[in-house]
Amino acid sequence: MTNQNWIHFLEKNAVDFKDKIAVIDQGTNRQLTYCELNNEVNAWAHVLANLGIKPGEAIAFHAGANCLYHLTLMLACSKIKAMFVPLNFRLSIPEIENVVEKLAPKLYLGVGEKLLKTNSPYLDVKSIDLSKNSANDSEFYNSSAGLSDTILMLFTSGSTGVPKGVMFHGEMLLSNQVETINGWGLKPSDVTLVETPFFHTGGYNVLLLPLLYLGGTVILAESFNADNVFNCIEKEKVSVYFGVPTMFQMLLEKPRFFECNFSSIRFFISGGAACSIPMIEEYQKKELMFKQGFGLTEVGPNCFLLDEKFAVIKAGSIGKAMPHSKVRVVNKEGKDVGPNEPGELLLAGPHVCHGYYNNPTAFGETFKDGYFYTGDLVKRDEDGFFYVVGRIKDMYISGGENVYPGEVEKQITSFEHVAEAVVVAVPSVKWGEVGFAFLKTEQEVSVEELREFLNPLLSRYKHPHFVKCLKDFPLLPNGKVDRKEMKKEALKLISEL
Repeated sequence: MTNQNWIHFLEKNAVDFKDKIAVIDQGTNRQLTYCELNNEVNAWAHVLANLGIKPGEAIAFHAGANCLYHLTLMLACSKIKAMFVPLNFRLSIPEIENVVEKLAPKLYLGVGEKLLKTNSPYLDVKSIDLSKNSANDSEFYNSSAGLSDTILMLFTSGSTGVPKGVMFHGEMLLSNQVETINGWGLKPSDVTLVETPFFHTGGYNVLLLPLLYLGGTVILAESFNADNVFNCIEKEKVSVYFGVPTMFQMLLEKPRFFECNFSSIRFFISGGAACSIPMIEEYQKKELMFKQGFGLTEVGPNCFLLDEKFAVIKAGSIGKAMPHSKVRVVNKEGKDVGPNEPGELLLAGPHVCHGYYNNPTAFGETFKDGYFYTGDLVKRDEDGFFYVVGRIKDMYISGGENVYPGEVEKQITSFEHVAEAVVVAVPSVKWGEVGFAFLKTEQEVSVEELREFLNPLLSRYKHPHFVKCLKDFPLLPNGKVDRKEMKKEALKLISEL
């Protein structure tokens, strides 16, 4: 790629799509055309530059929900080569303060009264009159972030330990935009609804930035709400929509799902985990199709694609690697494995991040010889489709045999009335470790019934020894199942036996 400014796409669209609606912000009930969006971004860049923000300096932003500032401030930072850091508003105040203390941003931004105790200077964004800070593109021609500059920093979910700051550079963002557009067949006429939080990669990178690159329209919601999804589909003619399987299951459970006019929808995109076949089939009855995506914070969310025509025949697959992703699957010895052999997923390409903020040692442990070691265990079938079988740290050994929870969960969700399944390991005197299965279902399922169902599908050592049925699963802020919490619950339950 040439050494262009990453923000060039917005400046170009401000001319090419001058009066087209770029963003609809539900929180403020504002609509911005591409020209207005670029003007507002320029004004914020002017404010930040006048406050003395220098290239490479971190700017932290804390708000209580998704909002337009998450977008305009992030884009403004790219105009002055600063690094934008949206803070996780679902953390407790002491947890956020701990993050800010370690980050030591040049400036801490918020909406209204200052909530965090920090030594960094504070700015209430609502106190700024942007009409007095107008600027044009030429003011930032020589200061905008290039493809090698860090533009955005997001923290990992911390599922494997202390959250780490992932540094997104211009080429990482751009390759994701271009390959998502090409791979998923996005169009300038597309409209999407963004509800996933901006402190996770899905908020910016699944559909928002690709569609703004293309000239589409983005609706910003403060958070996920099933009725709001239905309203936007019917009234705003949403054509492409991203969610995690839990969100799609929640939509399916609403009576309105069977009454909603979905005629504007071209396809849904699911990520974070595989959709169950029964759920896919219910959507297909309404002629609604799924594309499946897969990625990680460190490499972007769109590295694999399962097209809608394979949604059922390759159910559970994350699809094939997108063109910008170079893939290896290796065993413990670092040797490439063959078809249907599980191994660790390694990814290389322009979409790999710059590293972890102020933690090169941790990144060096996961980035070797040009590849990022994802920690995900996958296997590839004879047709070249990839399947996630679990995380390396989730794998357990039962009676001397490796068990991959993802493989077991896939089979369990084909059991009638089971919407989702999570399998965690618990200690066993006889076997070392055995599986404890949590089932999301309205029906009671005994361990005997489940094991009988699994007999023709899985080897006996893979069968869960314990079952607990729940109506809902505990979730992380990004909508994924909180496996750590479920593991704690499983250990508690067996201790009471």
